[in-house]
Amino acid sequence: MAFTNDEVLAGLAELITDETGINASEVSMMTIVVNAEEKFGVTIPDDEVKNLKTVGDAVNFIVAGQE
Repeated sequence: MAFTNDEVLAGLAELITDETGINASEVSMMTIVVNAEEKFGVTIPDDEVKNLKTVGDAVNFIVAGQE
C-alpha cells in the first residue's frame, strides 16, 4: 500500500493529536518517528532522523521509502 504526501501528513497530524494530546510544536521528532514507524509500517534509521527537521521532511522520507 502506497501513501501519498497528503495521507502521510494527515496521519502524522493525527498521531500528534491522538497519541500525545499536546500541540504539534511541542512534540519532538523522535516521538513522531516512533509513532510514524508503527502507523505506516516503516523503519526510519536513527542516522536518518537527524536529517528530519520538519514534518514535511518526515512525510517525504516515508513516501520515498515506499518506492
